[in-house]
Amino acid sequence: MSSRPDDHRPVRERPGWTTSRWLATGTTAALMVLLILGSFGAWALVHATAVNQRLVDRWSPALISSVRMEAALVNQETGIRGYGLTGDEEFLAPYRTGLTQQETAAADLRELTAGDGRATADLRQVLATAEAWHGSVARPVAAAPDPTALAQERAENGWAQFDAVRTALRDQQAHIAAERDGARTDLTHVRTVRNTIFVIIAAVVLALMALAFAGLRLGVQRPLDRLRADVREVASGNYTHTLVPTGPADIRILASDVDAMRRRLAEDLALKDQARDVLDAQTMELRRSNEELEQFAYVASHDLQEPLRKVASFCQLLERRYAEQLDDRARQYISFAVDGANRMQNLINDLLTFSRVGRLHTDERDVDLTGVVRRTVGDLDVAVQQTGATVTYGELPTVHGQPTQLGLVLQNLISNAIKFRAPGTTPAIHIAARRIPHPAHQGSEEGGHPFWEISVTDNGIGIAPEYVERVFVIFQRLHTRESYEGNGIGLALCKKIVEHHGGSITVDTTHTAGTRFVLTLPGASHDDGSAGPADT
Repeated sequence: MSSRPDDHRPVRERPGWTTSRWLATGTTAALMVLLILGSFGAWALVHATAVNQRLVDRWSPALISSVRMEAALVNQETGIRGYGLTGDEEFLAPYRTGLTQQETAAADLRELTAGDGRATADLRQVLATAEAWHGSVARPVAAAPDPTALAQERAENGWAQFDAVRTALRDQQAHIAAERDGARTDLTHVRTVRNTIFVIIAAVVLALMALAFAGLRLGVQRPLDRLRADVREVASGNYTHTLVPTGPADIRILASDVDAMRRRLAEDLALKDQARDVLDAQTMELRRSNEELEQFAYVASHDLQEPLRKVASFCQLLERRYAEQLDDRARQYISFAVDGANRMQNLINDLLTFSRVGRLHTDERDVDLTGVVRRTVGDLDVAVQQTGATVTYGELPTVHGQPTQLGLVLQNLISNAIKFRAPGTTPAIHIAARRIPHPAHQGSEEGGHPFWEISVTDNGIGIAPEYVERVFVIFQRLHTRESYEGNGIGLALCKKIVEHHGGSITVDTTHTAGTRFVLTLPGASHDDGSAGPADT
């Protein structure tokens, strides 16, 4: 297969602003506009507060104090005039009260009009005219032994001086009223400006929100919607659909990366399709080869065995017909020929059995191992009786597999235990079983489908640890043919059958007094692992 090209790398550097840069710039500009408008709004609030204070806290109280001063002076003039007409000292009470009120109003006016030259001059003029009236009329009349005569004497001058006081008060109140009206006009104007600024701020905020929504929709949401639609198109299986980058730079880079991933997936799928085509071709070739092997197995089971039977039969016929003419060496040669033909026939049968594992006897079902062991021991009854062997087993489980092949495994293991017995020792074979977790879930909390571990233990000659793997290789023998008969296929056949069932077979190297084979097999289809012997 060809190597992956390098021209589908995603483009990392693209001109233009990213989404974060657009957002940062837009947010900064909006904040600047809002800051400027907020400054105008703050200025309007501060100015309105100042004008309002000028109106409420200065000129309106100043006008009230001026009116109170006028009332105090009028009360003084009324009291002095009444005292001058009647000589009754009760009329001096309003005069004295007016003096106190005049001083209080004058103090208030000084405080309220401080800093304003015109208002200060007006107050000074009012107090000067009032002092002139007090000096020439009020105090002399109030202190005179005969107030009536003095009042008549100074009546004309008193009227003129008090009119000057009234005139000064009117001027003062006119000036204060003018300042108050100006403050009221300024307050109205400032309020109008403030409200206008706040309306502009609200309009600008709404406009910024609209611009932000439109900008996000056009610059972010629409490119993301298009990218999402393209990705869904690719995810639906259309790997030829090209993603067109749009929008800000980072979204374009993302689209480029996704498109690069799409191209790589398309390449991988193309390579997998090529590999699948090659695999399909190899599968067809393997199927054809298997068919040829089956034809060869048919020939081996029929056409090759017939000449071997004929050789053995004619050699035996020669031995019987010409027995008197043959010497011992000739009889030995004929025996060798017959034995070779028989061994060749057995070898062919063993190879046929080995090749049929997984192809024939595919009737997998739940198998009671107790019944299989009982039948196997019955088939080996002759060897058991000849050697005095004992085969013991407890309650064995039900497993899932092919009865014939599982019986063949147990037959090989039991017959090997009898064959490879220790000299002078009666063979003793024990078969046990215990439940184990599924091999794929070892060490995890999940149990999985249960497996069974079957052990076949004997007291024979045993297997050295360095040979525990070699014994499962076909045609591998640890002893000469003269010592122990056989073709070296039995354990290899057991391994192939057990592995075909999804299990394993090993030699327990911890067992030293003989040999112990341990094989694992899947439990029955109805076995949920909730019951059964832990060790049998």
